[in-house]
Amino acid sequence: MNQPIIIAIDGYSSCGKSTVAKALAKRLNYVFVDTGAMYRAVSLYILRNKIDWQNSSEKEIEKVLDDITITFEFNPDSEQSDTYLNGENVEEEIRGKAVSEVVSEISQIKSIRKRMVSLQQKAGAKKGLVMDGRDIGTQVFPNAELKIFMTADPKIRAQRRFNELKIKGKQLTIEEVEENLSTRDYNDTHRKENPLIKAPDAIELDNTYLNEEEQLNWVLKVLQEKTS
Repeated sequence: MNQPIIIAIDGYSSCGKSTVAKALAKRLNYVFVDTGAMYRAVSLYILRNKIDWQNSSEKEIEKVLDDITITFEFNPDSEQSDTYLNGENVEEEIRGKAVSEVVSEISQIKSIRKRMVSLQQKAGAKKGLVMDGRDIGTQVFPNAELKIFMTADPKIRAQRRFNELKIKGKQLTIEEVEENLSTRDYNDTHRKENPLIKAPDAIELDNTYLNEEEQLNWVLKVLQEKTS
């Protein structure tokens, strides 16, 4: 590719969107932005400060957002970007159960989505970007040159998430993980603000039976066909 483009990757929870997006960005030398981490960081701030987000007005939430700064810094040990909330590395904490249980609902708040989408669009001003989330190809970058929509069998997604949490030492049952994913799927697809839907021009990737290398190769092939 001679000209840098924007690659939008959307899909359900625990489909491996970030894994594919990170690998793709690394292969193409593109910038990677984890939008899910942005919403998780906001959720963590709200939980830490005991903000009654369910009964707060949009204006009250906007004031809260003015006190939040989210940045990403490369971690040489993991060779990935860590999420920083107001200068603090919160990468591990935002992946925990407490945040996972509320992030889908908090992400539905109009003022939060509006602020995050604005930041995301600014990040893609110069293109050469891979971004994953729930509404990247439909709302954030509707004109993205390549859109991928990822899906997988719910049981497989739950098992992958369970294995990931187990490695990190998180004590959750597979039933709890399945329930959490089911709730998040429902919230993501039924929210009023930018629900999770497949963009008409998105190419679907069902990775139920694909490993990470096979997924990356699949996307690279699609990208080559799209830009040739």
